[in-house]
Order: sequence, then C-alpha cells, then structure tokens
Amino acid sequence: MIDQALLFLRDELNAYIHMRTNATTVEVKLSKIVNELGKYAFADDSIALTIFNLEEEHIFKAQLPEFTYVDGQHQRREPELKFILHAMFAANFGIYEEAWKAIALVLGFFQSHPVFLAEEYPALSPKIGKLTVELESLSVEQLNQIWAYLGAKHLPSVAYKIRMVVIQDEFATAIQKPIITVKTNIHKR
Repeated sequence: MIDQALLFLRDELNAYIHMRTNATTVEVKLSKIVNELGKYAFADDSIALTIFNLEEEHIFKAQLPEFTYVDGQHQRREPELKFILHAMFAANFGIYEEAWKAIALVLGFFQSHPVFLAEEYPALSPKIGKLTVELESLSVEQLNQIWAYLGAKHLPSVAYKIRMVVIQDEFATAIQKPIITVKTNIHKR
C-alpha cells in the first residue's frame, strides 16, 4: 500500500504541475535523494519524492484481531497496521529560483488538495480509501539532521506527513473449523 499511495500522489502532483506550467519538463519522481556514490540519485530539473520515516499511528490502532467466515471456515487476521509517512519533496535545479518555483507548486498543490478520497479519485485504491497530507514544519536543527541522515547537501525542499497508509496481510493467521453445534447439560442440585 505504501507504494500505491506514493505512486498516486506522484501522478496527481505531476498532473497538477503540467496543468499549471503547460510544460512536461518539470516532473516529480519517486527516488532516494542520494545514491551509493554520494551523488544526487534523481535527475536535474526534477523533484524527488522520498520517504524519510514511517511512524505507526497509535491513536487509531486496532487492538483485536479480525474474524471472518470464509468457505465454511473461521479465519483470523491480525489487526491492520496504520502508518504516517514522513515525505520530503526536494527540487534539484541548476537555477536556484526554478527550484523554489517547483517547491511552490508542490506547496500550492497540497494546499488546495489536503485530502484524497477514493470516491473522488478513481486512481486511489479503494483499499487505501483516504489520504490526508499535512505540511510538516521542521526547525533548522531538524532539517539539518534529516539532510545529514539522507547523506546529501541541502536542496530547496518541503516535508509532509501523509496519513494513513494501512497495511493488512490478506492471508489468515489462523484457520479453524466452525462451531456448528453447542451442547449443554443442566443438572439439578
């Protein structure tokens, strides 16, 4: 589901950028920021979308397993995991002002599209259902630590929290025969 959520956001953002600029030269790509050689891993004149942290959502965490009845058997599935993705959009442009224009497009898109519902966006998987995107305000120290963690020199960038990506294993963790009869004995005392 993480990949589907990221691909959906990338495609929607690219469509928005192309509509606003009437050009196909600026493009958002799913990419790590730096490759193994310490060089930027994404092309010049593009925007990288990368995840720098996954955080489990504890507020809406399901505590109990899910039980279903399928093909004459009781199936148990463990509770789904819900995640907040911490994403960064970084612009790699030779001209500094162009990088900030690209970041401004990202900011404008998510300002006007903070919520994505599967009913309104057919490209969003019904299994995801809903994504919310919230600007993540980072201090200078936090930003410095993130860029050091990514192994890169600072580029014009913006960070967002993307809620909620749900992971649910589709296979049952336990399969049992159903209870089909119940016997009780009542004894007088």
